[in-house]
Amino acid sequence: MGVHMVMWFILYAAAVNLLSFAAAGSDKYKARRKKRRIPEKRLWLLTWAGGSAGMLAAMYLFRHKTRHLLFKAGVPLIFALHVIIILYLTLQ
Repeated sequence: MGVHMVMWFILYAAAVNLLSFAAAGSDKYKARRKKRRIPEKRLWLLTWAGGSAGMLAAMYLFRHKTRHLLFKAGVPLIFALHVIIILYLTLQ
């Protein structure tokens, strides 16, 4: 992988993880105030799109979605998958 490609990957990963973290925090804020929530499909999309670290951090920092078994098990599994993919690509 070229240097430019690595830089773009890092920028993408940072952006999608910040967005994922912010979305989960915003959803928790809205949940407490009984406002219109962010659809779970959107939270999953952000997680699968590379924001698993941000979602995982937000889940435990904001204590959000930690009672949902699918989130509690799924987000760490997706995070592990992302780590494996990154390791595979960097060790090529």
